[in-house]
This record gives sequence, C-alpha cells and structure tokens, in this order.
Amino acid sequence: MEELFCIGCGAPIQTENKEGLGYTPQSALEKGLEIGEVYCQRCFRLRHYNEITDVHLTDDDFLKLLHEVGDSDALVVNVVDIFDFNGSVIPGLPRFVAGNDVLLVGNKKDILPKSVKDSKVTHWLMERAHEEGMRPVDVVLTSAQNKSAIKDLMEKIEQHRKGRDVYVVGVTNVGKSTLINAIIQEITGDKDIITTSRFPGTTLDKIEIPLDDGSYIYDTPGIIHRHQMAHYLTAKNLKYVSPKKEIKPKTYQLNPEQTLFLGGLGRFDFIKGEKQGFTAFFDNELKLHRTKLEGATAFYDKHVGGLLTPPNSKEKEEFPPLVSHEFTIKDKTDLVISGLGWIRVNGEARVAVWAPEGVAVVSRKAII
Repeated sequence: MEELFCIGCGAPIQTENKEGLGYTPQSALEKGLEIGEVYCQRCFRLRHYNEITDVHLTDDDFLKLLHEVGDSDALVVNVVDIFDFNGSVIPGLPRFVAGNDVLLVGNKKDILPKSVKDSKVTHWLMERAHEEGMRPVDVVLTSAQNKSAIKDLMEKIEQHRKGRDVYVVGVTNVGKSTLINAIIQEITGDKDIITTSRFPGTTLDKIEIPLDDGSYIYDTPGIIHRHQMAHYLTAKNLKYVSPKKEIKPKTYQLNPEQTLFLGGLGRFDFIKGEKQGFTAFFDNELKLHRTKLEGATAFYDKHVGGLLTPPNSKEKEEFPPLVSHEFTIKDKTDLVISGLGWIRVNGEARVAVWAPEGVAVVSRKAII
C-alpha cells in the first residue's frame, strides 16, 4: 500500500503507535480514504475540538531540515511576527540558507495600531533583519488572519523565485500555517487544508504545494523557540500572547519608583528619571496594575494567580519566577518581552523589566 500522509501536518499516517507521529485509528483511516481527506488523530482533534497533543521533535530534526533548505537552490520565505520580531527570528538562519535569497514576510500587521504606516514598518523590519545578519531581497507585510496582502506576497514570490522551489520557514506561533492556507486558497481555491492553531508546533513534516511550472512551495515545521512566552501558558491563556485584534496602546504617567504589573506575566519598574508617560502595547484583555516599586515583589508573591492573572491559580505552581533586566534609556525605545508585547519609553530613564525566567527581554528602536 502506498504511504499516506496527513493533509493537516504532513506526518506519515500509521495505525499502530498511539503516541507516535501520524497516528490515526484504522476506522478513521478507512473513513478518511472514502472521502479523500486523511488526517492524523492529532490534526483531527485540533481541527474539530481545538485540542492539541504534544509531539516531540528534537532540535536535531529542525537543524537537519534547515540544512536541507541550505543545500537546495531555492527561495527562502522567512515568516516573522511583527508583534514579536525578536522572538520569531531563527538563530543562525543566514548561515543555514547560505547563498539562497531570503524574502522576509512580516505577519500580523493587523495587530499594530492602524496609524502605523506600512512603509515605516517595512523599513523598520529591514533594519532589524540587518542587525541579525540577514540581507533579505525584499520585505512583505501580511496578515494571514484576514488574508491581507496574499496576492502581493504571491507576486513577490513569483518575482524572486525565478523558477526555483520555495521553502517557507518560521518559528512556532508566527502564523505560518495560516499564511500557507491563504496561499493554497489563492492558488487552488481550497480552504483550510493545513491544520492551524495557536499552539506551538503544529506542522510535523514538510508539506508540498505544487506550482504550475513543476516547482514546489514547501511548508516546514515551526522551529521551537524555548524563550517564547507561549511555552509557559495553558491553552486558555495563550490568547494573551497571541493577540488576534488590533492592539490599543495605553499610556501611563508614572513617577519614579512606581511599578506596572502586566497581569502576572511581567512587570515594569520606573526606577529613576523625570515623571513621564510610558506606553504599553499588549493584548487588550491583559489587565495592567499600577503600584509602588517599594514592596512590589511582596505584592506580586501575594497576588499572582488572583489579582494578577494570568497565570491562574493552577498555572502559577509551574510558572517560572520573574527575573529583572535593567536598562538605562536615552531616547525613544521599545522594551520588549518576547511573545508578550512591549513598553515604549519616551525619554531618559532608568528602568527594569521583569519577565519569566528563560523569556527574552530586548531593547530596540521604537517601532511607533
């Protein structure tokens, strides 16, 4: 019998090992063959019940895949999350794709306030890419969620691939599979072929999408970033780190020695400087709480899981402790908690940003 692959995640279908990749019960397989839609059990549950089951892919598997990309003559489409650029960069990508052209796709542009001009974001992304040692041939902004700019993206892919295959790469949670679904729909008219979800690590093996000239677009598994906030939250609270709507910035006038809690997920201390406004860019539902810097640690210990959520009372047992990162700011700067959002500091200040241990905090030139 010819080998079958799950049309959701690309894993080879098997009916023996319940814990293994591509498992589907025999009865479900027969039903799937009848209607011409074979999904593994994991993708079936994900599509119909939004349930995820863990599948363990090693970092070595990802490295092997990146080497495969580097060894082929192809256009590499690198999807990053505009909302979390630093958290969505693949470490060492320029080294792996050596010699291949890279088209940088900034996804989730709909999350940024509408007042932000595309040209500014494009320029800003190009600058950040250069800092990471990447030299993209072009930058495209998209929103996979609302199918924005998919035609533009396809035109850019056609322009830059010059008859070659295309590899789409990205870390988990950047919206890569949603984007691939939009591309498939653009090419064929089919809706939602690939499993999409907010959960890290959905695509398990590369998926091939044929193009008219005999070349392929390959969708590859999301590369897992250990310092993404998403890895520390349960499904219910992932919405706080994967905003789906345009974020509404909130500005707080703070005096020195005041603290802003970001739910229970992080904290911002204004240590020293003139009274000024700090603008917070986070999911609209994340509750921010202002208090005094003195006693803030005790306040957090007392209220995390209650007044300060997420994490909720159950999650807080597993939640990593918050770690402080200090910054001396001279001019307009974003201080970013990877995967959560950022606070814009407008003037001179000494501040500390607290994030869960293992989650990256970086400063960058203000995007807005």
